[in-house]
Amino acid sequence: MEKHLMLVGGGHAHMMTMENIDRFVKKGFKVTVIGPSFFHYYSGMGPGMLGGTYTPDDIRFATKDVVEKQGGIFVKDKVVKIDPEKNRVYTQGGQTFSYDVLSFNAGSYVPMHAAPEGCNNIYSVKPIEKLMEAADKLKVLFAKKKIVVTIVGGGPSSAEVAGNVWQLAKKINAFMPDIYIFAGKKMMARFPENVRSKVISSLKKRGIKILETGYVKQIKTDEILLESGKSFPTDFIFMALGVKPSTIFEKSGLPVGPDKGLLVNKHLQSVKYQNIFGGGDCIYFKDQPLDKVGVYAVRENPVLLHNLMASLEGRKLEIFDPGPEYLLIFNVGGGLGVFKKKQLVFGGKIAFMIKDYIDRKFMKKFQAIEKTL
Repeated sequence: MEKHLMLVGGGHAHMMTMENIDRFVKKGFKVTVIGPSFFHYYSGMGPGMLGGTYTPDDIRFATKDVVEKQGGIFVKDKVVKIDPEKNRVYTQGGQTFSYDVLSFNAGSYVPMHAAPEGCNNIYSVKPIEKLMEAADKLKVLFAKKKIVVTIVGGGPSSAEVAGNVWQLAKKINAFMPDIYIFAGKKMMARFPENVRSKVISSLKKRGIKILETGYVKQIKTDEILLESGKSFPTDFIFMALGVKPSTIFEKSGLPVGPDKGLLVNKHLQSVKYQNIFGGGDCIYFKDQPLDKVGVYAVRENPVLLHNLMASLEGRKLEIFDPGPEYLLIFNVGGGLGVFKKKQLVFGGKIAFMIKDYIDRKFMKKFQAIEKTL
């Protein structure tokens, strides 16, 4: 009976494996990819898409087509639980699958428990499809009147969303909104002061207000209430309270890290189940906790590709090396960026141009797979 490789999610860490599905198929292995959408959107370009720099087509991969054209099976569904003892996967749609080797690139989510349910003016910054929906809605609102847009959270995604909301309003030449970032006690607290100051300065120069006076206590559809008792009216809210790994692993009784991500060893392999692997935001790398940034997912690609094939064939696994300090560039809207690599930090148009070049090159590389199959 043929062995079955199952990939949960078609994100950055699975790109090379999906590019090589035909290799697995030619060796007699069955390959199934389960994902919530026919496309995978590149999160690094999400804020730029919100601001109108990119179209949705510019920032997405045709996951279903890539899988099926190589002889794999694509299932549009969401994995909610697995039974690692029986090698079974259970989906939201009620489907059950068996596997021999399983790999997760299930991504992360933004906690929304602080927001009231069922509100049509409150959006999380992930998944990227939510930013697409928000952009369409904001265009309509900006054309009608001056509104207040608030972003709850003090990390890089708050800065990027705020700057690109400003850009979107400028681009359509409509009413400029008042934009507020509720950053808790300190905006971008985990970054060096020279990075923080450049991001904050760029946003403030465009009239974006950053509140660092305390945490949000309650979120209503039309009001933000701080722990201090002070309240602010709002028309549109983005939730950017940081990301958490998929809840699949804890629900399934798999070993997890402090952040509840799948706990993996130096082979990107579950510390308990040798036929389960993972990469990207959904894992916790036991040897060295990694930031939730796409660069690590990209670096994990070749190791996951090798180790998934090796696991199916009973060969030796490769070790993942996280590599040197990564390049970090924030897209703060208005064609501006903030660049950081080791001790080199600068802001402005050149920073954004470098990010744009790198991101477009990355997209072209993997979008080319669609055209060559």
